[in-house]
Amino acid sequence: MNILIIGSGAREHAFAWKIFNSKQNVNLFMTNPTPGAVKIAKALSLDFNNFLEIKASIIKNNIQLILVGPEIPLINGIYDFIKNDSEISYIDVIGPSKNGAQLEGSKEFAKQFMSRHNIPTASYKSFDKSSIDDAILFLKNNTPPYVLKADGPAAGKGVIIVDNVDEAIKNLNEMLIDSKFGDSSNKVVIEEFLSGIEMSCFVLFDGINYKILPYAKDYKRIGESDTGLNTGGMGSISPVNFLDENLKNKIKTQIIEPTVNGLIKDNIDYVGFIFIGLINVDGHAKVIEYNVRMGDPETQVVLPRIKNDFVDILISCANQTLDQIDLEFDNDYYINVVLASNGYPEKYDKGLEISGLEDVNDSIVFHAGTALKNNKIVTNGGRVLSVVSSCKYMKDALEKSYSNIEKINFDGKVFRKDIGFDL
Repeated sequence: MNILIIGSGAREHAFAWKIFNSKQNVNLFMTNPTPGAVKIAKALSLDFNNFLEIKASIIKNNIQLILVGPEIPLINGIYDFIKNDSEISYIDVIGPSKNGAQLEGSKEFAKQFMSRHNIPTASYKSFDKSSIDDAILFLKNNTPPYVLKADGPAAGKGVIIVDNVDEAIKNLNEMLIDSKFGDSSNKVVIEEFLSGIEMSCFVLFDGINYKILPYAKDYKRIGESDTGLNTGGMGSISPVNFLDENLKNKIKTQIIEPTVNGLIKDNIDYVGFIFIGLINVDGHAKVIEYNVRMGDPETQVVLPRIKNDFVDILISCANQTLDQIDLEFDNDYYINVVLASNGYPEKYDKGLEISGLEDVNDSIVFHAGTALKNNKIVTNGGRVLSVVSSCKYMKDALEKSYSNIEKINFDGKVFRKDIGFDL
């Protein structure tokens, strides 16, 4: 079977690793893979937002199944492009339609969906440039902390939480007037601040049936004790030790089932992963956000915990037979610590040589922002590597990752030393 992974980060490297370890006979292709992923997937040099390029590559390489990693191609309608082209419409695509991708592509769309289907979430109001005076008044009439979200996708950085109303108004102006997040902040959602501990829920949905994947917890802030700017994610842990059966059942009945039933009721074409960002507020879960793909850095700890053959799961999803699969999970703790470039999530240098990767022992290293230069692996992004370790006890898994991180070096290496501190 010929499978194409669209995307090239650590999440896609984890997909490739899981597919590579399948018992199925697979020819695996990936768009612009990193030096880590290119060892297990054939490289296709193409722009994943150029759908005509993707079509030509699908035909040339006789691709039968496509797994879409990042959100932007989905938001731009890659599923619809493939399904509406008679030459390639037979291809199985794991990823939702353009309409379905609006769950991530528009915070307002997601909020309206949750309201329509009685899914618990924070109260909110949306504003654009023309209603900025109303937005300022709204902020002044509410109590801190203030939560401002760019309506569109912003690579995990479009959420701002501040305690001071003047700071909130300043950020609002930067988003709406100065286009801080480009077109993504043409509209801003201001919502109620929820106090609690966050976690990530992952659901695989075939359009009829669904399966709940292992839960995880990620760490979004650049600084220790969750301080500093939001990033795409600096680490993750699975399983989540505060998630008991009672809370799991509440999430299933109050959030997951209304979500999949809502997609069916709204006649939204959706086959693929649903990420549900949750917050546990005094034993009650509420939805912070939806993503329409697997999360990064959580994928790197979720996939290794799944004991089933991943290709079997993908085929079942494409064939709408997920109900026939019984998922099995490894109960060990899996820890991902992200190594980032100095300055991330703002300005950072690229092209810095990475050494010590060959010395890593008993951990998996997934490549995020790396490249090959003069036969040397160098940094090529804000988040550079994910170092993933497992053990029966969380403490031991953390020690394993941090021990291996000491062996990996590049100028300006940044990582959080407190992953799991709140657990």
